[in-house]
Amino acid sequence: QFPVQMRFNELMTGARQDVVCKIYGEDFDTLAHYSKQVGNLLRDVEGTSDIYVEQISGTPQIVIQYNRDVIAQYGLNISDINRNVNTAFAGQSTGLVFEGEKRFDLVVKLQNDQRRSILDVQRLLIPTPRGNQIPLSQLANVSLVNSPSQIQREDTKRRILVGFNVKDRDVESIVNELQEKVKAKIKLPTGYTMSYGGSFQNLNEAKSRLSIAVPVSLILIFLLLYFAFGSIKYGLLIYTAIPLSAIGGIFLLALRGLPFSISAGVGFIALFGIAVLNGIVLVAEFNNIKKSGESDMKKVVLKGTKTRLRPVLMTAFVASLGFLPMALSNGAGAAVQRPLATVVIGGLIIATFLTLFVLPILYVAFEKGINVKKKAIQVSTIIIICICSVSSNAQQAITLPQALDSLTIEKLKAKGYKIVPRGAIGRVDAILRTKWGYYQGGADPRGDDKAIGW
Repeated sequence: QFPVQMRFNELMTGARQDVVCKIYGEDFDTLAHYSKQVGNLLRDVEGTSDIYVEQISGTPQIVIQYNRDVIAQYGLNISDINRNVNTAFAGQSTGLVFEGEKRFDLVVKLQNDQRRSILDVQRLLIPTPRGNQIPLSQLANVSLVNSPSQIQREDTKRRILVGFNVKDRDVESIVNELQEKVKAKIKLPTGYTMSYGGSFQNLNEAKSRLSIAVPVSLILIFLLLYFAFGSIKYGLLIYTAIPLSAIGGIFLLALRGLPFSISAGVGFIALFGIAVLNGIVLVAEFNNIKKSGESDMKKVVLKGTKTRLRPVLMTAFVASLGFLPMALSNGAGAAVQRPLATVVIGGLIIATFLTLFVLPILYVAFEKGINVKKKAIQVSTIIIICICSVSSNAQQAITLPQALDSLTIEKLKAKGYKIVPRGAIGRVDAILRTKWGYYQGGADPRGDDKAIGW
């Protein structure tokens, strides 16, 4: 831990450690008991270091417990005794001392050598209404006890902290393991609760913010692409660099054994913005070549890729080399710098090579258009018929031959054939057996020359 980071953690969470467990309750002894149990569990969790259990007791205090029956026998009251004790050890103002225009309070109390130990408190003489004096030890029980050195409150509740630092492991997995052990081995009494703060709390809050920031950034990137090219088609085409770059960032994070963190999430946002630059360079060059009169899409992508190969590589490698010191850092702030730089470097390297091959192919497909074949239409029709049949009668399943039969019947009806049951066909002059089991006959009893029976 570095001093600046320790101070930052202390200001944010009340402790100098990375992660803190906060136990809330009323009784200090109960809080101290459960905080020690949590501290013992942390020693068995891999990746924890510098375990700290907050000490809330240990300050010695002199406690005076009055014996009211004895005080009443001597004709005293507790307020008079308190005033005498306060005057003897803390001092009380009995007047003013003037020195020129300055004035000072005149405070009366016992001398220092008579205020050093608990015996001096016990031997303090208390005057009685009868004019005699008796020691305080005869009127009260004077003892030295350990009392809370501090009382920490959060949301009007008393709390105690158990903190630890994270080493060679991600925060979320450590806290999850600790939560399982606490749930299995510690049962807090009624009125006592436990929560987790520090980096874990910051991680959860940052996740909620990233869940908004990432979609907004992706939408803004797409809008900028649309305004740059004036086409949704080219915007979507360049947008393919984003999933390609995400593949590289995730792969390099896993290769280095780094967990996903907030800095890694910020790195992905920066990566998405840089990755689309390669697509912009290529698509802009392809469009320029096409406007110059070249109609062969294969030649367009080959010439454009060859022309813009050096700018694409320079865009990726210059940014990657700029993040290289952060990716290899081991000093202060390395835990934040390494994931961010690793995501950007891995994403740009992988996205660059994939973009040089995938983007030209997609550009050709987008420009030529995708021809929907006749078989594709037939398959789509079969799927729609299957869905409609299942939805209309959920208890009756439909097979593939039945679906093909339905499709064939619809085609024959469109050609002018009349569909009748097999028994309704009288005489069959010519029989044409199809693979679906239909028959085409000549004259049927109604004189129809075109009949299909089944």
